[in-house]
Amino acid sequence: MRKTLLNRPCQLALLLVLMFLFHAGLGVAQTRDYTIKGVITDARTNEPIPGATVRISNASGGAVASRDGAYQISTSLKPGKYQLTFSFIGYSPVLKDIVLGGSPLVTLDAKIAEDYLRLNEVVVTGTSVATSRKTLGNAIATVNAGDIANSSATSIDQALAGKISGAQITQNSGNPAGGISVRLRGTSTVAGSGDPLYIVDGVIVNNNSSELLDLGGYSQNRMVDINPNDIDHMEIIKGAAAAAIYGSRASNGVVQIFTKKGKIGKTQFNFSSQLKVSELRKKLEVNTYPFRFNNTLATDLTQTAVSRYDYQDDIFRTAIGTENNLSVSGGTENTQYYVSGNFLGNQGIIDATNFRRAGVRAKIDQKLNNWLKMSIGTNYILSTSNEVPNGGINEAYGALTGFIFSNNYINPYPVNGVYPSLSTAIARTNPLEAINRFDFQQRTSRFIGDFQLMANPVKGLNINYVLGYDNATQIGTGYIPVGNTTPSYNTGYSRRADQTTFLVNNDLNISYQTKINDWLESTSGIGGTAQSQKTYQTSITATLLGPIGQTINNGVSVASEYRSDVNILGAFAQQTFGILNKFYITGAARYDESSVFGEKFRGQFYPKVSGSYVISNEKFWTDSKISNVISSFKIRSSYGQAGNLTAIGAYDKTTSYVPVNVSGQPSVTSPTLLGNPDIKPERQTEFEVGTDMSFFKDRLSLEFSYYKKDVKDLILLASLAPSEGYLSQYLNIGTMTNKGIELMVRGVPILKDNFRWNVTATYSRNRNQINDIPGGVLLFAGGFSQVAAVDGQPLGTFYSTYFARNADGSLLLNAAGLPTTEKVGRDANGQPSGATLKKVIGDPNPDWIGSLINEFNIGKHWSFRTQFDASIGGDVFNFTKRVGDRDLYGGLVGYEKELKGEVPKGTSAAEFAIFENWIEDGSYVKLREASVSYEFKPKFLKTGSMRFSLAGRNLLSFDSYSGYDPEVNAAGQSSAVRGFDFVEVPIPRTIVAGFNITF
Repeated sequence: MRKTLLNRPCQLALLLVLMFLFHAGLGVAQTRDYTIKGVITDARTNEPIPGATVRISNASGGAVASRDGAYQISTSLKPGKYQLTFSFIGYSPVLKDIVLGGSPLVTLDAKIAEDYLRLNEVVVTGTSVATSRKTLGNAIATVNAGDIANSSATSIDQALAGKISGAQITQNSGNPAGGISVRLRGTSTVAGSGDPLYIVDGVIVNNNSSELLDLGGYSQNRMVDINPNDIDHMEIIKGAAAAAIYGSRASNGVVQIFTKKGKIGKTQFNFSSQLKVSELRKKLEVNTYPFRFNNTLATDLTQTAVSRYDYQDDIFRTAIGTENNLSVSGGTENTQYYVSGNFLGNQGIIDATNFRRAGVRAKIDQKLNNWLKMSIGTNYILSTSNEVPNGGINEAYGALTGFIFSNNYINPYPVNGVYPSLSTAIARTNPLEAINRFDFQQRTSRFIGDFQLMANPVKGLNINYVLGYDNATQIGTGYIPVGNTTPSYNTGYSRRADQTTFLVNNDLNISYQTKINDWLESTSGIGGTAQSQKTYQTSITATLLGPIGQTINNGVSVASEYRSDVNILGAFAQQTFGILNKFYITGAARYDESSVFGEKFRGQFYPKVSGSYVISNEKFWTDSKISNVISSFKIRSSYGQAGNLTAIGAYDKTTSYVPVNVSGQPSVTSPTLLGNPDIKPERQTEFEVGTDMSFFKDRLSLEFSYYKKDVKDLILLASLAPSEGYLSQYLNIGTMTNKGIELMVRGVPILKDNFRWNVTATYSRNRNQINDIPGGVLLFAGGFSQVAAVDGQPLGTFYSTYFARNADGSLLLNAAGLPTTEKVGRDANGQPSGATLKKVIGDPNPDWIGSLINEFNIGKHWSFRTQFDASIGGDVFNFTKRVGDRDLYGGLVGYEKELKGEVPKGTSAAEFAIFENWIEDGSYVKLREASVSYEFKPKFLKTGSMRFSLAGRNLLSFDSYSGYDPEVNAAGQSSAVRGFDFVEVPIPRTIVAGFNITF
């Protein structure tokens, strides 16, 4: 019986295949061979548009225009009337009818106009079905290659900054491979990663920010491996309704990346080269007062003359970098290819730091027959970096930590090869020794590949299979020599850590598009996925090193190892109806199973529904004068759910005992983490409503969205009572809400043959609130326990001590005239007494973020571009200033007031314990990008072109922040700890001169 049951599906499938082949054979017998050719040109300039596509609607067949705009389609179709769609990224599609019957050769030219406002962009929402944004019920943003061409960005996520509404993109560190945090519509988790899911050509890629070495909170985000020059365009799915088809990996949104492909035509070469110069945009003001106190006694004001040093002059440098890219592309109607190679060498503004990335990528698209295509993509990247640790988070070694804890009246230079300690109070590393003697390096070898089959066996039916593979091995080594100024590793330190990750995804998507009748269109889709992620990590740390040798076998070592295996199975179904070319309704459902969670909650169901109404397609609208003012008007709404896999590790649901060796005998000890087999995924439910409008014959557009995201079953690491025998456990105990608005305005104020002005402005506001926190407050170690989740407050608020004040709001001073910390009561003298109180003293989340982009095209050759980014209302915890202004160190200018007698001696020590004093306004407006380019076509290149450009990044910052930069974050890519400044490497100002040639 079992054998029969197993065989029945196979027999049924075989029967269906035979019936399909028989039907297909009948269809072929009735078809004829045709060749359709023509030229696609720009409607305004009459220039050819290489790479433009033409497709036969609801039939197999299509082509890509060659370098001279020519296309040719060879196809077998039944005689009759067909419709051709001509399109290109950044252009409005044009539909043209064609009748096939008599002659086998048909010529049809087309002119398409630039879509300056991107109203007709075509997007793919994960189902392999291309859909116009005009029909979507949810907001999806797009960024194309032109948007990032002159951004001077070294990574994809960095290039996204300011280009889409609803995205808060922060550069956490100014290191040359500094980590970037991307938050789409706020943070949706506490314990897990807040970054979106990244998909490159159908491959789900690793975006971990693993800290193999303690570099002071800084870690490389693995998106730095992807070369922005290889990107054709990106689609950013911000809402749960759009992302629900990705299920339990999409709670933070999805970024789909599509790389460049080959085009039909002769071989085309493209070479670009850049020279980059980076420098410190702003130094901290240091103490230059030529005297110091002899001691810290408040009654002793005697001083001694000293010389002051600005150690920043020896820590920072002007950094030089180069980037070179070469690509070769072309192809025939059946085979298209794209091959590229790149090398980036970028020095860091911290002396002795750098980042180098080399890669090669190949993409081949092969037409196997009239209904089946194959695509193969490969990308190998090798990156290396030399690092100088900052210290300050978990370890006390580091250059910038040594700088801020130093007494800057001590000469930092070595005497007889020995570096002096620069701190008389707390031992910290001499920053020049960290730069010149420490040896910290990282290396990553990575391969990303995809294999895809695209079938169109019958009219309207599309079958797409993707096999994606991402393998990365990251190695970190650290060395501190014997006899150094570090407080904890004077006997030497050596470390080696490596992490290897394997990500494999198998995705099958099937869609069927048909026009049921004159007023009803249907798109049906089903899909399934099988994903696996394996991680292998080892680390060995050695101390008590011998006098020579950097490797771990030169000392007493301690080793650790970690392995994990996560598997996901999922399936979805989606149905869209288009009614009367005005109403569009989509419903979808996703089911996921993940090995991360226990069997009881392993399976999760995620629904989605959305709809849109294109009012401007109504006859009463098109026939009225209002259409002359409001060219298009659409309202939309969506609802959807998504999950989160990143909040816990692969085995955190179990209590994993730790193996140990006791007196040579194997044993185990109890772990600190108690497992929870009933833990379940965080679930996000989002409602979105919005409108898309254009005005004045599509010269001005507006996109507006309001959303509300509710996250329940929030996973938090809760502390346990000592009687439990464990320290902590992951529990579903929190809830979170994000609600906000997004606004994007695009306009073309001037459009002439020799001058064009494009403007894009974005505005986003998000309000976050977290609730149901155990005990009302949960502190985070990444912010020295000064950052917390507080009931009823935004995630990551600063929660700590504050000033005691009089009834009129003025500071309550003690008998010595010093400020005091607020406590639970007052003593007989009216001074604070009892336990110290804490409260919310600041919020790192901005009130709103926005950007303003202006682009000018003058004549046929000149282009100018500027981008201003704004973040208004967020606070920064300036831990750097707290240390530098303290009397024990006193290296910053803030301590001069005490030395000069402008405030009582002891003021800095009193303020040190009052954390409210160190909260500053982190608002800023930055000139993020500025560029000018000159492009021309010299005769010797024939159809090629050359371009020279000069660009800048982070050129200016308008802010009142006393630190290096209000944008940095010492806690790296942490979801919970934001806006925490503790001597992180500042973001540099960068100038880039570039050259590009195409032939």
